[in-house]
Amino acid sequence: MSKKVIWITGASSGIGEASAYKFVKEGFQVILSARNLEALEKVKSSSANPQNCKVLPLDLINQASFEEKTKQAIAAFGHIDIMLHNGGISQRSLIRETPIEVDRKLMEVNFFGTVALTKALLPHFIARKSGQFGVISSLVGKFGSPYRSSYAAAKHALHGFFESLRLEHFEDNIAVTMICPGFIKTDVSKNALTADGTPLNEMDKAQENGMSAEDCAKDIFNALKHKKEEVYIGGKETLGIYLKRFVPTIFTQILRKSEVR
Repeated sequence: MSKKVIWITGASSGIGEASAYKFVKEGFQVILSARNLEALEKVKSSSANPQNCKVLPLDLINQASFEEKTKQAIAAFGHIDIMLHNGGISQRSLIRETPIEVDRKLMEVNFFGTVALTKALLPHFIARKSGQFGVISSLVGKFGSPYRSSYAAAKHALHGFFESLRLEHFEDNIAVTMICPGFIKTDVSKNALTADGTPLNEMDKAQENGMSAEDCAKDIFNALKHKKEEVYIGGKETLGIYLKRFVPTIFTQILRKSEVR
């Protein structure tokens, strides 16, 4: 996989930052995108080979800019082999307390932003008859969870969209890897939106005790390298996928009793 180009959104922290370090270390040329320019520059300078990184600020809300941003991304190294959709925002609020405006923002960032960027890059992959989308979903992209209703909905929607894309563009040699992390030790819970649209600013206990972002990035690299269709990353929480599939009623009972926040 050396000397290939990967474009990573949400690259300024957490899973995106760790993935950037991993792919640079493996010989990739990496395009780093997120809203925070200063943080992106820090990731670039902290990587094993800063000369193999290009910083391209991008806001998933500002979808009108995506056509131009995509042109800039392609021009950075001449082409793109992999798009790793990692940018997004989580949620920690009850349905009954959450205004529809907050639900819309979660969908706009997590679903429509990702879809719009995909549509901007897709013609490049089609023209090259080669490309891969890695999509950071979540375990709650496979089953719902309290306090994460619209976040889970957006992640569920991503599965439907990208599974369709995989089928439509098989003959264009475009692969899709859906990546479903569980509890990863990042600031995702701190940045999660509460009912009034402000960040939670607290670290979940489960998140605090979760897999390191570095180990998660290694699993992401391997999943993309082997073009797996779907992978589950984390600890024992990943067993929820199989409980949901084979004993859904029991799994629902487990979720009701669990301390999820």
